[in-house]
Amino acid sequence: MGESSLKTPFDVIIVGGGINGCGLIRDLALNGVRTLLIEKGDFSSQTSEGSSKMLHGGIRYLENFDFALVQEALEEKNLWLKLAPHLCSERPFFFPVYKDWKYPPLGLRLGLWLYDFLSHFQNRPHGWFSKKQVLEKFPELQEQGLLASGQYFDGIVDDHKLALECLYDALLEPQVEALNYHEVTAVKRENELEHVSVTDRLTGKQFTVSGKYIVYLTGPFTDKLLPKLGVPWTPKLAPSKGIHLWLKPGTIQAPASMVLTTKDNRVVFVIPQRDAILVGTTETPVEEEIFDIKATDKEIEYLLETLKQYFPLAPITRDSIISTFAAVRPLAREEGVPGAALGKVSRFHKIYRPSATSYVMIGGKYTTFRRMCQELASEIIPRLGKSYNPNLTLNNLRAHSVVGTFQNSEITPEAIHKIILSEKVRTFEDLFKRRLSRLDDFDESTRIAGLTASELNLPLSGPSKI
Repeated sequence: MGESSLKTPFDVIIVGGGINGCGLIRDLALNGVRTLLIEKGDFSSQTSEGSSKMLHGGIRYLENFDFALVQEALEEKNLWLKLAPHLCSERPFFFPVYKDWKYPPLGLRLGLWLYDFLSHFQNRPHGWFSKKQVLEKFPELQEQGLLASGQYFDGIVDDHKLALECLYDALLEPQVEALNYHEVTAVKRENELEHVSVTDRLTGKQFTVSGKYIVYLTGPFTDKLLPKLGVPWTPKLAPSKGIHLWLKPGTIQAPASMVLTTKDNRVVFVIPQRDAILVGTTETPVEEEIFDIKATDKEIEYLLETLKQYFPLAPITRDSIISTFAAVRPLAREEGVPGAALGKVSRFHKIYRPSATSYVMIGGKYTTFRRMCQELASEIIPRLGKSYNPNLTLNNLRAHSVVGTFQNSEITPEAIHKIILSEKVRTFEDLFKRRLSRLDDFDESTRIAGLTASELNLPLSGPSKI
């Protein structure tokens, strides 16, 4: 959809096309609200594709006594397992206990029971395994000091596909539009409308759209973007960088997922999926440019060393890595929590109203995006003179991706062309990374179904500078 077909004013303009932007546009669309979503890069191409690919309650948040957050996240996890079984599934996670661990085995067993309790016992029940049983399942696991292992259940998900399919669902409503690779360059309030200046980053074309309300869901970019646009705003984020590795299958003998604790009190997940092994994450203050952020050698080495400590018999080297990715969590700053203690920062979200017609939401967890968007929608829709139905997002997603993630879908030239026509693809990277969910890196020579970027008449990737 190009700018020539945009009929303004909209009821709501959303800036930011990550999971929250895609979740909110779906909620508003299903409630009959005329909405435009504007995203600077591709949809779900920043923080929302840099997660640990999990729908989970956050078992480590029990340590912070964030029981309400864990309960909400578990409810949402179990909801999405029903609503989108083609995008997510429940998997066992093993949590080994060692002699030098800061909590005794009884503490973990109580935590696992509490995790099930907070799920209203909708989780598959947790279990407990002896040292011998654990080593039978994970023969390369560090044996010295091992006492036992707990087992609990959480979900895995294709994070960018879930965001995209929320967007596709919204776009089935005729009053909804969405633009990727469009940058908001200025915002001006005039004649009771928010007038938004927009630039197409691939073509350079500029135009203006207007709306009654504007919502900023720009995650870790919020503190820099809003002052630049003249929005009354003081910094409210404690940004945290996390990286992940995709490892070749067989690098570790891991028939199930595992939770590892580090010496600096971090949690690292090892999650076999999609004929690979996902390992992450780190949690460090952000010191570099955060748009299209990359993993550093130091961060990669940190995860590899953690794996080697737990799996000393496994052939883990740099050559085991298929690819890496990184993202910045938009954690909401908390009074009294030092910047170095990012693991202690709550994952609750916060909503602000810089003006009568603008909203900003920061913080939160990927898993709870639907609830977060409901809170926003319930504030905005009544102000438009409409009634809000919070139950509409309980329906199944109506528009699925052409090529699934966890199914062995055949990738043919016909499927590729269908994706380009129907799934908002503007660059080869969009197609490769987010529509096909490929794990490996790509360049100009990469071929998909026998076709290169130039043969598909697509730029390899979008502009990389913020």
